[in-house]
Amino acid sequence: MGRPYKAGNPMAKFDPKIHHRKSIRLQGYDYSHAGAYFVTIVTYQRDCLFGKIENEIMMLNDFGKIADECWRSIPEHFPFVELGTHIIMPNHAHGVIVIRADGSASIGGAAQHVGATQWVAPTTIIERPAGPKRGSLGAIIGSYKMAVTRRIQREHNATSIWQRNYHEHIIRNEREMDNIWRYIESNPAHWGDDEENPMST
Repeated sequence: MGRPYKAGNPMAKFDPKIHHRKSIRLQGYDYSHAGAYFVTIVTYQRDCLFGKIENEIMMLNDFGKIADECWRSIPEHFPFVELGTHIIMPNHAHGVIVIRADGSASIGGAAQHVGATQWVAPTTIIERPAGPKRGSLGAIIGSYKMAVTRRIQREHNATSIWQRNYHEHIIRNEREMDNIWRYIESNPAHWGDDEENPMST
């Protein structure tokens, strides 16, 4: 059993009880609202499609390079989005996505801890049609997953890339951002204990 991930222990095993990986969407929260999000997207059946870990370093294969390139290009398609750190792992992707309040001015890079971002989730219940709202986190992730799948299908004639849905955590303060930042960057070094690793015990 790995140690739980908690403040002050950023490189330990990700603990779903702490990070609410199974159900962390807030009912009625408008995900197009300005905010910072820690996102995890897992491959279909947790297959290691994107490469392998060697000497605690992620070695991307062709699929992994496509997943990485598509992630980096998200702001080209969503100008109001700013990216923080991210990592493509053998069978999942972690990343920080920042949705700005408007598209007028950059917040100076998510690496600067997103100083202009609002952190608190609104509590108003918002009714909307089924499907992700345009410009919402769900729309951004859906577009990313589709882009990766289409490129891999076109260039390598492969399908069934992603699991349905994704996991996200609303980052409410700089302490959380710091911990998540370190967790993402240290992920390859702790692949042996990662809950997404099919060989993990």
